[in-house]
Order: sequence, then structure tokens, then C-alpha cells
Amino acid sequence: MTTELTLNNGVTMPALGFGVFQTTPDVTAEAVESALRTGYRHIDTAAAYLNERQVGEALSRSGVDRSDVFLETKVWISDYGYDGALHAFEKATRKLGTDFLDLFILHQPLPSEFDLTVAAYHALETLLADGKVRAIGVSNFMPEHLEELVERTTVVPAVNQVELHPYFTQPEVRAADAAHGILTQAWSPIGGITFYRGSGSGTLADPVIAGIGKEHDRTPAQVMLRWHLQHGRSAIPKSVRPERIAENFDVFDFALTDEQVAAIDVLDTGVRGGPDPAAITRETFGREIPEY
Repeated sequence: MTTELTLNNGVTMPALGFGVFQTTPDVTAEAVESALRTGYRHIDTAAAYLNERQVGEALSRSGVDRSDVFLETKVWISDYGYDGALHAFEKATRKLGTDFLDLFILHQPLPSEFDLTVAAYHALETLLADGKVRAIGVSNFMPEHLEELVERTTVVPAVNQVELHPYFTQPEVRAADAAHGILTQAWSPIGGITFYRGSGSGTLADPVIAGIGKEHDRTPAQVMLRWHLQHGRSAIPKSVRPERIAENFDVFDFALTDEQVAAIDVLDTGVRGGPDPAAITRETFGREIPEY
């Protein structure tokens, strides 16, 4: 199985990335440096995570050439609109210490003000045309959001990053992505978001996943990441512990059987762990994104 995926514009991207969602700024740089030492070459961050500057510091200190790292970040809803999104690019690249991005995406669909969403995406199209970003995309877009965006814009998103793990597989979103040639990218790929919602022990303690792990002498997290990869998805696990960072990357030398993949597929509960994209508004989730 390839370790890279090809986006709909021909750009290649490492299938497994390293995420820094809910990683506090004081530990972000160390975690990203650990990931780069381990072998990760795809880093995912976002303006709303408030740790882009620390990601940039880690990249600078790592000694890894910028051209060898696929760098992905997101525009927060407070910066939607055409000019706002262009300025969001300036803020992001300043913090990250780079003059280009490999993937720049809208963080939420903002359905209550979708005209602003479309205007922000037009800005991403401009950045793409100007060569400042290599690919553009979206995050947390449901099928109806994708349909409207595609109808009102020119460039089909390369990626749709959504909550996706064995307990929440979003088949309708995946089908809509596939119909448009959009790569589905999983955030919370091992179901960690369920802990924040208080929904029990979560996927890491699931007996089916644990049983498959024993058959391969692998951890539940490794089994779930391998499940994503065998489905042809991108996955971006997070951790701040070096041993977990290394463990999550060690998933390319074994394979699940078709029966094992199918056994994980049917664990879906249909219950979202993170916030409903329809509930995200600037009134409730808006926040000023710092310049530096």
C-alpha cells in the first residue's frame, strides 16, 4: 500500500499526517519535532488551534527541508469573506515561517452565513491560482454544504477533513466526497474526541478492535489507523508523547484482512463526538485570530 495519496489536482500528500488539535502551545513545538524525527512529513494545524507559531518553530528547528514537509492549516470562521481569508493566509504563513502552504482549507461550512463561506473559498481559489498554495479544501462540510459550494465556485475542493473513526464513519459524507473526487481526511481518527463528550471508554477499549490488534500484535490505535489507510483515506492522529507518536506512525508493515476491515466498519454508532457543523456560528464560536 502506498504511503502517499494523490489529490484531484495531481498534488501528492503523505497519507498519514500529524495533528495538533487541542495541543497546547507550550508543548506543540516539542511534539512536532518528535513527529518529524519519527518520520512524519505531513503536519496539520489550524488558526483556531492557536499553535501555528509553535509548529513553525518546530519546522525551523527540525532541520527538515521545508519542501519535504506537507503543511496544512485552516481558516477560522472569524476570517471568512474574501479579504478576510486572504489576510488569514498572511497571518498563517507569518506564524508558520513559510511563504507557501501545501493545503489551505476552510475550517467550517458556516451554513448560517454561507455567502461568507463562498467568498472565503474564492480567496482560496485566488491563492491557488497565484501559486501561494498547492491545494485547497474544506473541513466539516456535510453533503449539502459541498453541493452548494461546488455549484458556486470553480475549483473542486481537494480535501474534506471531517470527524471520522470506527464509531462515527459518516458514510453520506464519504459518498459525497467520492462523487466529487474529493479526498476524505479523518480528524479524531482513533475516536479520541469521544472522551471529551463523556461517551464512555471509546474505541481504544472496543473488544473487536482490541481482538484484531491481538491477532497482529498491534495496539488498537494502530489497527484503527491501518483501517483508515486501507480505505484510502488520509488520517491525522495526534499525541504529545514520543512513544505514542512513534507507535501511530508504525502502521505500514502489516495489513488487515478484508474480514477485519468489515468488522470495524460495522462498529459505527452514528453518534458524533465533536460539534455539529450546523451549530457553528460566528456568534457562538467566533474568536479573533492573532496576527502573530
